[in-house]
Amino acid sequence: MNTAPQRQTDRLYERVRPFIPALEWPVFATEIDAILELKRARDAVILAHNYQTPEIYHCIADIVGDSLQLAREAARLDARVIVMAGVYFMAETAKLINPDKLVLIPDREAGCSLAESITAEDVRDLRRQYPGIPVVTYVNTSAAVKAESDICCTSSNAREVVESLGSRKVILIPDHYLALNVARETSVEIIPWMGRCMVHERFGVEEVRELRRAHPDLAVLVHPECQPEVVEEADFSGSTTALARYIGERHPTQVALLTECSMSDNIAVEHPEVQFIRPCNLCPHMKRITLAKIRESLTSLCYPVEIDGGIADRARAAVERMLTL
Repeated sequence: MNTAPQRQTDRLYERVRPFIPALEWPVFATEIDAILELKRARDAVILAHNYQTPEIYHCIADIVGDSLQLAREAARLDARVIVMAGVYFMAETAKLINPDKLVLIPDREAGCSLAESITAEDVRDLRRQYPGIPVVTYVNTSAAVKAESDICCTSSNAREVVESLGSRKVILIPDHYLALNVARETSVEIIPWMGRCMVHERFGVEEVRELRRAHPDLAVLVHPECQPEVVEEADFSGSTTALARYIGERHPTQVALLTECSMSDNIAVEHPEVQFIRPCNLCPHMKRITLAKIRESLTSLCYPVEIDGGIADRARAAVERMLTL
């Protein structure tokens, strides 16, 4: 290893030192050096979701954020290759917006329990059951499901999207709790689907109350894929970007993020003055993405995301309608 990359990885380690033991860092550094070099050689960028581990999020990612941020940034990219450090539906969304670029997912099995809760045929059944009612689809879905929709949304803009349609009723799929939480904020009647996120559905009201009893000054921040009762108990609810912004603007002494585990680690790097109480749940799908798999993806250009042309055109239209709001 030459000295320049070593100095670079030394600097990177200062950011993630609280989460990676010094004894383990040389293994991480070897992978990071190789990935940084491969990115230059391949004219590649890495998009990393907020739920990725710190060594990915802080050491090799070019763009980080929630699904809406990644979708917006993907539309502005000039690189020839995009590597999605996230789950498969996110890679599909990047491909929809960048049809002429090579989009790679480092692990084809990096799925999503929520995305897998609904199919394109399910959406067609809903349209037959509720004729004339517009369908808003959360981006945590397959391209095939997006293709059957009128417009997409994320957790950060779901209410805005629902109200933009000017309809008294809207079908909002697939996350049941997101739909119920949006319904509390709008006069539009929301028809939900019964999909759930395996990470967020496990947080309960009693867990929040126990946290408050143990930490009286605690700020409890939750994702809107949590149960409405949990959202009601929290100090703030929002997308992962909104949760990070809350911490950056409010600087709470103690905070509990009711979302995926790595989110707290990644924000803690930027806010060492905040004590993070970690009642997190792990997403096994996100954790399928590792430095070694990203390195292999860039080395072998695996695994390319391909979407049927007819599906892609319709799904892209639904995503682009969201992005123009």
